[in-house]
Amino acid sequence: MSLHASRRLAAAIDVVVVGGGHSGLAVSQALSQRSIEHVVLERGEVGHAWRTERWDSLRLLTPNWMSRLPGHAYDGDDPDGYMSAGEVVAFLSTYATKIAAPVLARTSVLRVEPADEGYRVVTDRGDCCCRALVLASGAFSTPVVPRVAEALPVGIEQVTAQGYRHPGQLDEGGVLVVGASATGLQLAQEIQASGRPVTLAVGEHVRVPRTYRGRDIQWWMLAAGVLDQRIEEIDDAERARRVPSPQLVGTPERATLDLNTLRQQGVTLVGRLMGVRDGKAQLSGSLRNVCALADLKMNRLLDLIDDWALSSGIADDVASPQRLAPTEVDARPQLGLDLRDIRTVVWATGFRPDHSWLEAPVFDRHGNLKHDRGIVAPGLYVLGLPFLRRRKSSFIHGAEDDVRELVAELAAHLDRTTPVALSLATA
Repeated sequence: MSLHASRRLAAAIDVVVVGGGHSGLAVSQALSQRSIEHVVLERGEVGHAWRTERWDSLRLLTPNWMSRLPGHAYDGDDPDGYMSAGEVVAFLSTYATKIAAPVLARTSVLRVEPADEGYRVVTDRGDCCCRALVLASGAFSTPVVPRVAEALPVGIEQVTAQGYRHPGQLDEGGVLVVGASATGLQLAQEIQASGRPVTLAVGEHVRVPRTYRGRDIQWWMLAAGVLDQRIEEIDDAERARRVPSPQLVGTPERATLDLNTLRQQGVTLVGRLMGVRDGKAQLSGSLRNVCALADLKMNRLLDLIDDWALSSGIADDVASPQRLAPTEVDARPQLGLDLRDIRTVVWATGFRPDHSWLEAPVFDRHGNLKHDRGIVAPGLYVLGLPFLRRRKSSFIHGAEDDVRELVAELAAHLDRTTPVALSLATA
Protein backbone atom coordinates (compact mmCIF):
# COMPACT_ATOMS: atom_id res chain seq x y z
CA MET A 1 0.00 0.00 0.00
CA SER A 2 1.22 3.53 -0.77
CA LEU A 3 2.02 5.80 2.13
CA HIS A 4 -0.33 8.79 2.12
CA ALA A 5 -1.35 7.91 -1.43
CA SER A 6 -4.63 9.83 -1.20
CA ARG A 7 -3.17 12.94 0.41
CA ARG A 8 -2.92 16.23 -1.47
CA LEU A 9 0.16 18.42 -1.56
CA ALA A 10 0.00 21.35 0.86
CA ALA A 11 0.32 24.84 -0.61
CA ALA A 12 3.33 25.69 1.54
CA ILE A 13 5.68 23.66 3.66
CA ASP A 14 9.09 24.17 5.22
CA VAL A 15 10.95 21.37 3.39
CA VAL A 16 10.27 19.25 0.32
CA VAL A 17 12.32 16.08 -0.14
CA VAL A 18 12.32 14.66 -3.68
CA GLY A 19 12.79 10.90 -3.64
CA GLY A 20 11.59 8.08 -1.39
CA GLY A 21 14.67 5.90 -1.48
CA HIS A 22 17.13 5.35 1.36
CA SER A 23 18.52 8.92 1.24
CA GLY A 24 15.10 10.57 1.20
CA LEU A 25 13.86 8.45 4.08
CA ALA A 26 16.99 9.12 6.13
CA VAL A 27 16.47 12.86 5.60
CA SER A 28 12.84 12.51 6.65
CA GLN A 29 13.86 10.81 9.90
CA ALA A 30 16.38 13.56 10.67
CA LEU A 31 13.86 16.32 9.91
CA SER A 32 11.25 14.65 12.12
CA GLN A 33 13.79 14.43 14.93
CA ARG A 34 14.08 18.22 14.72
CA SER A 35 10.28 18.67 14.37
CA ILE A 36 10.75 20.27 10.95
CA GLU A 37 7.62 20.12 8.78
CA HIS A 38 8.30 18.34 5.50
CA VAL A 39 6.95 16.04 2.80
CA VAL A 40 8.70 13.34 0.77
CA LEU A 41 7.63 13.24 -2.88
CA GLU A 42 8.02 9.84 -4.56
CA ARG A 43 7.19 9.23 -8.23
CA GLY A 44 6.14 5.64 -7.51
CA GLU A 45 6.23 3.69 -4.27
CA VAL A 46 8.95 3.76 -1.62
CA GLY A 47 12.04 2.22 -3.21
CA HIS A 48 10.63 2.73 -6.71
CA ALA A 49 13.89 2.11 -8.58
CA TRP A 50 14.48 -1.15 -6.71
CA ARG A 51 10.98 -2.26 -7.67
CA THR A 52 11.10 -1.42 -11.37
CA GLU A 53 14.62 -0.72 -12.63
CA ARG A 54 16.77 -3.67 -11.52
CA TRP A 55 17.55 -6.99 -13.19
CA ASP A 56 16.06 -10.11 -11.66
CA SER A 57 19.20 -11.61 -10.12
CA LEU A 58 20.67 -8.38 -8.73
CA ARG A 59 21.87 -8.33 -5.14
CA LEU A 60 23.51 -5.62 -3.08
CA LEU A 61 27.29 -5.39 -3.23
CA THR A 62 27.42 -4.86 0.53
CA PRO A 63 26.67 -7.61 3.09
CA ASN A 64 23.39 -7.44 4.98
CA TRP A 65 24.98 -6.41 8.28
CA MET A 66 26.02 -3.15 6.60
CA SER A 67 22.42 -2.28 5.68
CA ARG A 68 21.40 0.32 8.20
CA LEU A 69 19.70 3.70 8.33
CA PRO A 70 19.26 6.08 11.28
CA GLY A 71 17.37 4.12 13.91
CA HIS A 72 17.01 1.01 11.76
CA ALA A 73 19.30 -1.91 10.87
CA TYR A 74 19.14 -5.34 9.29
CA ASP A 75 17.97 -7.90 11.86
CA GLY A 76 17.54 -11.05 9.78
CA ASP A 77 19.22 -14.43 10.09
CA ASP A 78 21.70 -14.00 7.21
CA PRO A 79 23.98 -11.09 8.16
CA ASP A 80 26.73 -12.17 5.75
CA GLY A 81 24.34 -12.54 2.82
CA TYR A 82 23.42 -9.94 0.21
CA MET A 83 19.92 -8.51 -0.19
CA SER A 84 17.96 -9.05 -3.39
CA ALA A 85 16.09 -6.12 -4.91
CA GLY A 86 12.86 -7.31 -3.31
CA GLU A 87 14.52 -7.52 0.08
CA VAL A 88 15.82 -3.97 -0.30
CA VAL A 89 12.27 -2.80 -1.04
CA ALA A 90 11.02 -4.56 2.09
CA PHE A 91 13.83 -3.04 4.16
CA LEU A 92 13.00 0.49 2.94
CA SER A 93 9.24 0.05 3.27
CA THR A 94 9.60 -1.19 6.84
CA TYR A 95 11.76 1.82 7.63
CA ALA A 96 9.29 4.28 6.08
CA THR A 97 6.50 2.86 8.24
CA LYS A 98 8.69 2.75 11.35
CA ILE A 99 9.58 6.45 11.15
CA ALA A 100 6.11 7.46 9.89
CA ALA A 101 7.69 9.22 6.94
CA PRO A 102 5.26 11.71 5.33
CA VAL A 103 5.60 10.17 1.87
CA LEU A 104 3.34 11.37 -0.90
CA ALA A 105 3.52 8.39 -3.25
CA ARG A 106 2.82 8.31 -6.98
CA THR A 107 3.65 12.00 -7.24
CA SER A 108 5.87 13.15 -10.09
CA VAL A 109 7.83 16.38 -9.84
CA LEU A 110 7.36 18.30 -13.09
CA ARG A 111 9.27 21.48 -12.36
CA VAL A 112 11.16 23.23 -9.58
CA GLU A 113 12.16 26.87 -9.76
CA PRO A 114 13.45 29.50 -7.34
CA ALA A 115 10.76 31.57 -5.65
CA ASP A 116 10.64 34.19 -2.89
CA GLU A 117 12.31 32.78 0.22
CA GLY A 118 12.67 29.34 -1.32
CA TYR A 119 11.45 27.20 -4.18
CA ARG A 120 8.25 26.52 -6.08
CA VAL A 121 7.58 22.83 -6.68
CA VAL A 122 5.18 21.84 -9.46
CA THR A 123 3.88 18.26 -9.40
CA ASP A 124 1.13 16.28 -11.08
CA ARG A 125 -0.79 16.43 -7.78
CA GLY A 126 -0.54 20.11 -7.04
CA ASP A 127 2.01 22.87 -6.48
CA CYS A 128 3.66 24.16 -3.34
CA CYS A 129 6.30 26.54 -2.06
CA CYS A 130 9.03 25.50 0.36
CA ARG A 131 11.87 27.17 2.18
CA ALA A 132 14.28 24.30 1.55
CA LEU A 133 14.50 21.53 -1.01
CA VAL A 134 16.43 18.26 -0.76
CA LEU A 135 17.26 16.34 -3.92
CA ALA A 136 17.30 12.67 -2.92
CA SER A 137 16.21 11.08 -6.18
CA GLY A 138 19.40 9.06 -6.51
CA ALA A 139 22.58 8.96 -8.53
CA PHE A 140 21.49 6.17 -10.86
CA SER A 141 18.33 7.48 -12.52
CA THR A 142 19.35 7.65 -16.18
CA PRO A 143 21.60 5.20 -18.06
CA VAL A 144 24.63 6.74 -19.72
CA VAL A 145 24.82 5.55 -23.33
CA PRO A 146 27.80 6.82 -25.37
CA ARG A 147 27.29 8.47 -28.74
CA VAL A 148 28.92 5.52 -30.48
CA ALA A 149 25.60 3.74 -29.98
CA GLU A 150 24.19 5.81 -32.85
CA ALA A 151 26.68 4.22 -35.26
CA LEU A 152 25.74 0.60 -34.56
CA PRO A 153 24.35 -1.27 -37.58
CA VAL A 154 20.59 -1.47 -37.91
CA GLY A 155 19.32 -4.76 -36.58
CA ILE A 156 21.51 -4.93 -33.50
CA GLU A 157 19.33 -4.76 -30.40
CA GLN A 158 20.50 -2.31 -27.74
CA VAL A 159 19.64 -2.75 -24.05
CA THR A 160 20.73 -0.69 -21.06
CA ALA A 161 21.42 -2.15 -17.64
CA GLN A 162 18.27 -0.36 -16.47
CA GLY A 163 16.12 -2.14 -19.07
CA TYR A 164 17.77 -5.56 -18.74
CA ARG A 165 15.95 -8.17 -16.65
CA HIS A 166 17.26 -11.62 -17.64
CA PRO A 167 19.00 -13.34 -20.59
CA GLY A 168 15.74 -14.70 -21.93
CA GLN A 169 14.73 -11.26 -23.19
CA LEU A 170 17.75 -11.16 -25.52
CA ASP A 171 17.93 -12.60 -29.03
CA GLU A 172 19.90 -15.79 -29.50
CA GLY A 173 23.41 -15.07 -30.73
CA GLY A 174 26.42 -13.03 -29.74
CA VAL A 175 26.21 -10.34 -27.08
CA LEU A 176 28.58 -7.41 -26.61
CA VAL A 177 28.55 -6.07 -23.05
CA VAL A 178 30.13 -2.63 -22.82
CA GLY A 179 31.51 -1.68 -19.41
CA ALA A 180 33.51 -3.61 -16.82
CA SER A 181 32.33 -2.33 -13.47
CA ALA A 182 30.19 -4.48 -11.15
CA THR A 183 27.17 -4.29 -13.48
CA GLY A 184 29.06 -5.21 -16.63
CA LEU A 185 30.74 -8.22 -15.08
CA GLN A 186 27.56 -9.56 -13.50
CA LEU A 187 25.58 -9.26 -16.72
CA ALA A 188 28.38 -10.74 -18.82
CA GLN A 189 28.59 -13.77 -16.52
CA GLU A 190 24.83 -14.32 -16.46
CA ILE A 191 24.39 -13.96 -20.21
CA GLN A 192 27.36 -16.23 -20.98
CA ALA A 193 25.86 -18.90 -18.71
CA SER A 194 22.66 -18.76 -20.77
CA GLY A 195 24.51 -20.09 -23.81
CA ARG A 196 24.91 -16.78 -25.63
CA PRO A 197 28.57 -16.03 -26.48
CA VAL A 198 29.63 -12.81 -24.74
CA THR A 199 32.31 -10.30 -25.57
CA LEU A 200 33.10 -7.79 -22.83
CA ALA A 201 34.51 -4.38 -23.76
CA VAL A 202 36.72 -3.35 -20.83
CA GLY A 203 37.60 0.20 -19.83
CA GLU A 204 38.68 1.66 -16.51
CA HIS A 205 37.63 -0.55 -13.62
CA VAL A 206 38.21 -1.26 -9.93
CA ARG A 207 39.27 -4.81 -9.09
CA VAL A 208 38.87 -6.14 -5.54
CA PRO A 209 38.39 -9.61 -4.01
CA ARG A 210 35.01 -10.44 -2.49
CA THR A 211 36.71 -11.69 0.67
CA TYR A 212 40.18 -11.06 1.99
CA ARG A 213 41.91 -12.77 4.88
CA GLY A 214 38.64 -14.48 5.78
CA ARG A 215 36.41 -11.40 5.88
CA ASP A 216 34.31 -9.47 3.37
CA ILE A 217 36.31 -6.76 1.61
CA GLN A 218 33.66 -4.24 2.71
CA TRP A 219 34.38 -5.17 6.34
CA TRP A 220 38.03 -4.35 5.83
CA MET A 221 37.32 -1.08 4.02
CA LEU A 222 34.97 0.02 6.79
CA ALA A 223 37.23 -1.09 9.65
CA ALA A 224 40.37 0.43 8.12
CA GLY A 225 38.63 3.78 7.59
CA VAL A 226 38.65 3.68 3.79
CA LEU A 227 34.88 4.16 3.49
CA ASP A 228 34.95 7.05 5.96
CA GLN A 229 37.55 8.98 3.96
CA ARG A 230 36.27 12.51 3.38
CA ILE A 231 36.20 14.30 0.06
CA GLU A 232 38.36 17.10 1.50
CA GLU A 233 41.21 14.60 1.80
CA ILE A 234 41.20 13.82 -1.93
CA ASP A 235 43.42 15.75 -4.35
CA ASP A 236 41.09 15.38 -7.35
CA ALA A 237 37.56 15.33 -5.95
CA GLU A 238 35.76 15.27 -9.31
CA ARG A 239 37.78 12.30 -10.55
CA ALA A 240 37.17 10.46 -7.27
CA ARG A 241 33.44 10.91 -7.80
CA ARG A 242 33.67 9.33 -11.24
CA VAL A 243 35.48 6.15 -10.17
CA PRO A 244 33.53 3.06 -11.33
CA SER A 245 31.89 0.75 -8.82
CA PRO A 246 34.18 -2.12 -7.74
CA GLN A 247 33.96 -5.46 -9.49
CA LEU A 248 31.90 -7.30 -6.87
CA VAL A 249 28.94 -9.64 -6.80
CA GLY A 250 26.84 -10.82 -3.87
CA THR A 251 26.42 -14.61 -3.86
CA PRO A 252 25.89 -17.23 -1.14
CA GLU A 253 29.37 -18.53 -1.96
CA ARG A 254 30.84 -15.04 -1.46
CA ALA A 255 32.66 -15.64 -4.73
CA THR A 256 35.12 -13.24 -6.30
CA LEU A 257 34.07 -12.04 -9.75
CA ASP A 258 36.79 -10.53 -11.91
CA LEU A 259 38.02 -10.60 -15.50
CA ASN A 260 39.99 -13.79 -14.91
CA THR A 261 36.81 -15.52 -13.73
CA LEU A 262 34.93 -14.44 -16.85
CA ARG A 263 37.78 -15.44 -19.13
CA GLN A 264 37.79 -18.93 -17.59
CA GLN A 265 34.02 -19.13 -18.19
CA GLY A 266 34.42 -18.37 -21.88
CA VAL A 267 33.81 -14.61 -22.06
CA THR A 268 36.00 -12.85 -24.64
CA LEU A 269 37.77 -9.79 -23.24
CA VAL A 270 38.53 -6.84 -25.51
CA GLY A 271 39.51 -3.23 -24.97
CA ARG A 272 37.32 -0.20 -24.67
CA LEU A 273 34.79 0.42 -27.47
CA MET A 274 36.08 3.49 -29.31
CA GLY A 275 33.93 3.64 -32.45
CA VAL A 276 32.10 1.80 -35.20
CA ARG A 277 33.09 1.82 -38.85
CA ASP A 278 32.05 -0.32 -41.82
CA GLY A 279 30.19 -2.74 -39.59
CA LYS A 280 33.12 -3.30 -37.26
CA ALA A 281 33.68 -2.12 -33.71
CA GLN A 282 36.93 -0.26 -33.19
CA LEU A 283 38.60 -1.23 -29.92
CA SER A 284 41.31 0.36 -27.79
CA GLY A 285 44.64 -1.43 -27.68
CA SER A 286 45.27 -0.45 -24.07
CA LEU A 287 43.54 -3.41 -22.39
CA ARG A 288 46.77 -4.74 -20.92
CA ASN A 289 47.68 -1.37 -19.41
CA VAL A 290 44.15 -0.79 -18.05
CA CYS A 291 44.15 -4.19 -16.34
CA ALA A 292 47.68 -3.74 -14.97
CA LEU A 293 46.65 -0.43 -13.42
CA ALA A 294 43.56 -2.01 -11.81
CA ASP A 295 45.74 -4.81 -10.41
CA LEU A 296 48.21 -2.27 -9.04
CA LYS A 297 45.51 -0.26 -7.27
CA MET A 298 43.95 -3.43 -5.84
CA ASN A 299 47.26 -4.52 -4.36
CA ARG A 300 47.82 -1.06 -2.89
CA LEU A 301 44.45 -1.37 -1.14
CA LEU A 302 45.37 -4.81 0.18
CA ASP A 303 48.72 -3.44 1.39
CA LEU A 304 46.84 -0.72 3.28
CA ILE A 305 44.56 -3.35 4.83
CA ASP A 306 47.56 -5.47 5.85
CA ASP A 307 49.22 -2.47 7.48
CA TRP A 308 46.02 -1.62 9.36
CA ALA A 309 45.55 -5.24 10.50
CA LEU A 310 49.08 -5.21 11.89
CA SER A 311 48.82 -1.81 13.59
CA SER A 312 45.38 -2.59 15.08
CA GLY A 313 46.57 -5.84 16.60
CA ILE A 314 44.24 -8.23 14.72
CA ALA A 315 46.73 -9.61 12.19
CA ASP A 316 47.15 -12.84 14.16
CA ASP A 317 43.37 -13.31 14.46
CA VAL A 318 42.68 -13.42 10.71
CA ALA A 319 43.98 -15.42 7.77
CA SER A 320 47.39 -14.68 6.26
CA PRO A 321 47.76 -12.12 3.48
CA GLN A 322 47.31 -13.34 -0.08
CA ARG A 323 47.19 -11.83 -3.54
CA LEU A 324 45.09 -12.63 -6.61
CA ALA A 325 46.78 -13.66 -9.83
CA PRO A 326 47.38 -10.79 -12.27
CA THR A 327 44.64 -10.23 -14.83
CA GLU A 328 45.24 -12.38 -17.91
CA VAL A 329 44.98 -10.70 -21.30
CA ASP A 330 46.05 -11.72 -24.78
CA ALA A 331 49.58 -10.76 -25.75
CA ARG A 332 48.32 -9.01 -28.90
CA PRO A 333 45.30 -6.74 -28.38
CA GLN A 334 42.22 -7.23 -30.52
CA LEU A 335 41.59 -3.92 -32.27
CA GLY A 336 38.39 -4.78 -34.11
CA LEU A 337 35.22 -6.83 -33.72
CA ASP A 338 33.00 -7.92 -36.61
CA LEU A 339 29.53 -6.85 -35.55
CA ARG A 340 27.90 -9.38 -37.86
CA ASP A 341 28.48 -11.85 -35.03
CA ILE A 342 26.69 -9.60 -32.50
CA ARG A 343 22.93 -9.64 -32.07
CA THR A 344 22.68 -7.53 -28.89
CA VAL A 345 24.70 -4.78 -27.24
CA VAL A 346 24.19 -4.33 -23.49
CA TRP A 347 25.25 -0.92 -22.25
CA ALA A 348 26.71 -1.20 -18.74
CA THR A 349 28.32 2.21 -19.03
CA GLY A 350 27.04 3.81 -15.86
CA PHE A 351 24.24 6.11 -14.78
CA ARG A 352 23.70 9.75 -13.98
CA PRO A 353 21.17 11.60 -11.81
CA ASP A 354 18.05 13.04 -13.41
CA HIS A 355 17.49 16.63 -12.33
CA SER A 356 15.95 17.71 -15.64
CA TRP A 357 12.97 19.19 -13.77
CA LEU A 358 15.17 21.58 -11.78
CA GLU A 359 15.09 24.99 -13.45
CA ALA A 360 17.84 26.85 -11.64
CA PRO A 361 21.35 28.05 -12.55
CA VAL A 362 23.07 25.26 -10.63
CA PHE A 363 24.53 23.15 -13.45
CA ASP A 364 27.93 23.22 -15.15
CA ARG A 365 28.43 23.29 -18.92
CA HIS A 366 28.17 19.49 -19.04
CA GLY A 367 24.82 19.51 -17.28
CA ASN A 368 26.20 18.21 -13.99
CA LEU A 369 24.83 19.55 -10.72
CA LYS A 370 27.31 21.85 -9.00
CA HIS A 371 27.52 21.47 -5.24
CA ASP A 372 29.86 21.84 -2.30
CA ARG A 373 29.62 18.56 -0.38
CA GLY A 374 25.88 18.45 -1.01
CA ILE A 375 25.14 22.16 -0.63
CA VAL A 376 23.90 23.34 -4.02
CA ALA A 377 22.55 26.80 -3.20
CA PRO A 378 20.92 28.53 -0.22
CA GLY A 379 18.14 26.16 0.84
CA LEU A 380 18.97 23.59 -1.85
CA TYR A 381 20.72 20.32 -1.00
CA VAL A 382 21.54 17.00 -2.65
CA LEU A 383 22.16 13.58 -1.13
CA GLY A 384 23.09 10.07 -2.26
CA LEU A 385 25.69 10.99 -4.91
CA PRO A 386 29.00 9.10 -5.05
CA PHE A 387 31.61 10.52 -2.66
CA LEU A 388 29.34 13.42 -1.73
CA ARG A 389 31.13 13.92 1.59
CA ARG A 390 32.63 10.50 2.21
CA ARG A 391 33.63 7.52 0.12
CA LYS A 392 30.58 5.66 1.49
CA SER A 393 28.10 8.44 0.60
CA SER A 394 26.16 6.49 -2.04
CA PHE A 395 25.83 3.32 0.08
CA ILE A 396 22.74 2.71 2.22
CA HIS A 397 24.82 2.75 5.40
CA GLY A 398 26.59 5.89 4.23
CA ALA A 399 23.49 8.08 4.36
CA GLU A 400 23.41 8.62 8.12
CA ASP A 401 26.57 10.73 8.51
CA ASP A 402 25.92 12.86 5.42
CA VAL A 403 22.29 13.41 6.42
CA ARG A 404 23.23 14.46 9.94
CA GLU A 405 25.59 17.15 8.66
CA LEU A 406 23.40 18.42 5.82
CA VAL A 407 20.24 18.58 7.91
CA ALA A 408 22.15 20.68 10.44
CA GLU A 409 22.99 23.06 7.57
CA LEU A 410 19.36 22.99 6.44
CA ALA A 411 18.04 23.73 9.93
CA ALA A 412 20.39 26.71 10.24
CA HIS A 413 19.09 27.98 6.90
CA LEU A 414 15.49 27.73 8.10
CA ASP A 415 16.40 29.71 11.21
CA ARG A 416 17.60 32.52 8.95
CA THR A 417 14.50 32.66 6.74
CA THR A 418 10.83 33.43 7.27
CA PRO A 419 8.02 30.88 6.87
CA VAL A 420 6.54 30.46 3.41
CA ALA A 421 3.24 32.24 2.95
CA LEU A 422 0.27 30.04 2.09
CA SER A 423 -0.09 31.67 -1.30
CA LEU A 424 -0.52 28.73 -3.65
CA ALA A 425 -3.67 26.65 -3.94
CA THR A 426 -3.28 22.98 -4.70
CA ALA A 427 -4.30 21.79 -8.11
